[in-house]
Amino acid sequence: MPNPTKPPKPYLAITMGDPAGIGPEIIVKALASSTVWRMCRPIVVGSVPVFEKEVARGHSSLGIVSLKGEHIPADGKWIAKGHLPILDPLEQPIGRFLMGKAACGPGAASLRCIETAVSLAQHQCVDGIVTAPINKEAIHLAGCTHPGHTELLAHLTKTKDFGMMLLGGPLKILFVTTHLSIRKLPDALTTKGIFKAIQLAHKALREHFQISRPRVGVAALNPHAGEHGLFGNEEHTIIAPAVKKAKEAGIRVLGPLPADTLFGAAVRGDYDVIIAMYHDQGLIPLKTIAFGQCINMTVGLPIIRTSVDHGTAYDIAGKGKADPQSLIQAITLAARLNSQA
Repeated sequence: MPNPTKPPKPYLAITMGDPAGIGPEIIVKALASSTVWRMCRPIVVGSVPVFEKEVARGHSSLGIVSLKGEHIPADGKWIAKGHLPILDPLEQPIGRFLMGKAACGPGAASLRCIETAVSLAQHQCVDGIVTAPINKEAIHLAGCTHPGHTELLAHLTKTKDFGMMLLGGPLKILFVTTHLSIRKLPDALTTKGIFKAIQLAHKALREHFQISRPRVGVAALNPHAGEHGLFGNEEHTIIAPAVKKAKEAGIRVLGPLPADTLFGAAVRGDYDVIIAMYHDQGLIPLKTIAFGQCINMTVGLPIIRTSVDHGTAYDIAGKGKADPQSLIQAITLAARLNSQA
């Protein structure tokens, strides 16, 4: 007899990602895993013809259940292990495209799937979304002006303050800047932006991870934290004032700290979250210790969104070599965040 006190499994919309990449493959592999079904009721938002080909290519025994429009039956009985429930939002088939190549058609399809998943979450038809990887060149060819998933999701949800947090192993890292050239980086850093990142990280750890007083470590930009101005003054003029302001707001924070020792200290448990100034500063240590197991989480949104830690992997697309573990981890976190909401 079912336990009436046990919370229902959350509905999670899983977006297809770029169909010319590994998104459909890792989704099929993930949904063939019993792990996913123990935690949630997954609904794939993507092209039925694309997944029909993927199931055939991977010799999967999953049975495709096609949804019409954006209606999700309340009982969800048809969502069970062995099924591949798909809501196809595309008005027309994608058409012919080459696996492993950026193109307008796949880019437009991936955008439409994201828009639909966000709409489902905003209307509380699903409890959260998990996104497979998109290709930035492809979405730009399709007319998208946003640099990536994070910024697009903020636009769709009309969110002003948001951030990209990546988790893997013992590390949680929130980024002040994301997809930006190193040449433009110093000019993009502001005290206001760094303070906002510290606030977002603090709030996320309190609300989503039940850490009442998170220990926040803020990375320096320059080697040796600038060495008192010898290697740059951003630490003194931009980062330190943001840390001071955060301390005055009651946040448990230290910095700016030399990045070459900060991440090791976090691995040892000295910090609950790190504020990284830029993309590679945080992702190199994170992926060194937890590649394939990392999760991308957008904080600040009014909806739950997690994602894989990797791209479309065009070089192996369509070859059956893609590892679904990062997607399974992203689904796991989205389900857990629902249970704590």
